[in-house]
Amino acid sequence: MFGSQSSTTLLLSTLILAPSLSLASVSSSWVLDHLGNLSPYHKAPVPSGVQETLPTDCKVDQVFYMGRHGSRYPLASELVFIQGLSAKLAAASASIQKAKLPSELGFLKSGYNTTLGHDDLTPPGRRQLFEHGIDFKLKYPQLAINELLVGGQDRVEESAQWFREGYFGRNWANISTFTVIPEDSKTISFITPSFTCPQWQYAYGNNLTVAWGTHYLSPITKRLNKLIPGANLTDADSHGALYACAYDTAAYGIDNSPWCGVFSQSELLNFEYELDLLMVGAFGYGLPNDMGAVLGSTIVNKIIDVFANTSSSLISFGHDTTADFTLTALGLAKDSPALSPSVSTPKSNRLWRTTNQVPFGTQMIFEKFSCSSSAKGPQIRLVLNDAPLPLSSCAKSSLDRKLGACSLDAFVKANAASTAISWGDAKWNATCGNPGI
Repeated sequence: MFGSQSSTTLLLSTLILAPSLSLASVSSSWVLDHLGNLSPYHKAPVPSGVQETLPTDCKVDQVFYMGRHGSRYPLASELVFIQGLSAKLAAASASIQKAKLPSELGFLKSGYNTTLGHDDLTPPGRRQLFEHGIDFKLKYPQLAINELLVGGQDRVEESAQWFREGYFGRNWANISTFTVIPEDSKTISFITPSFTCPQWQYAYGNNLTVAWGTHYLSPITKRLNKLIPGANLTDADSHGALYACAYDTAAYGIDNSPWCGVFSQSELLNFEYELDLLMVGAFGYGLPNDMGAVLGSTIVNKIIDVFANTSSSLISFGHDTTADFTLTALGLAKDSPALSPSVSTPKSNRLWRTTNQVPFGTQMIFEKFSCSSSAKGPQIRLVLNDAPLPLSSCAKSSLDRKLGACSLDAFVKANAASTAISWGDAKWNATCGNPGI
């Protein structure tokens, strides 16, 4: 598509995408808020006009907690980009030693040899989940929690274990149970519903990122090659440098991530948009045939079942994908027009922002609460990463909108499309194909 743009449009795009003159102006705190789903855990912004805390006459009776694993090392498929960059720089070390590098690239004089592992939790990731366990205990001391449902992947299991130690303390083994749900194509699970959907493909999101990458990576590569003599970097290497920024941060902290200071705000915003495209395409509204909502219905139905038919809270751990499917089924954070790689620059006011929705250590908490006078119960609201996210589809009153909440009955009615779907029924099979388990 870009080949058909006029020369004027292409010039405008180049000017917009050009890096700022002062890379040092990109602060560490700003970077931490623009790494998409690879961002460290942070509090999400509270929407305008929404009250962050419940009225004093209200009491939380149950919660449905879905936590994402903490900060991790890159996936093996991502690490190869960082390793490729490292190898290129090592081969050009003689030229780099002789070169006059700008200050932000001065670290290359000492060499950049990545030592990142892959897939497992990092030390900051362990700390995030331990602190989440403590914070959850302090926030909801009235709730009796004794079981954790955990997706069967190592980083998810370890995250749940750290949460459990923070919540229960050293006696956790005697007062809690730990149920692992396999993550495979044979186990029906609300944590990983796409695994039992044969028609689902990661490529739905990845194809969007490839298209966007052809647009924004080349100017970065050209700029870096001018600054680093003899490196002969490719777009894949530039991609590796962006990954290195995110994953050095995930492993060692932002102050020990030399690559983040190499990029301008516009370059990092384009990388953030790539991550948003990936998640919305593979786990959200970009999936075909309403597949995102169908897969997300498994989580919505679980929430309704817990709140309508039990008095217990449910604590579970999974992935950013679990939370994204949930948001899609609920119709939240939906952009119109849909996010697309066929733009010159990403919209700054887009609703789908993985930085705020699904950072490492995401906490998606649905609260069921009752109030003695203000909001009659039972009510339900969503607190996503310590900030209420309004349930706009079921809000009926001004108080509902102020709290971002609605009655449980209204929530059930608003999500009739989800409750009409169950795994393996006609709608599921029409969207996913017959799982044949």
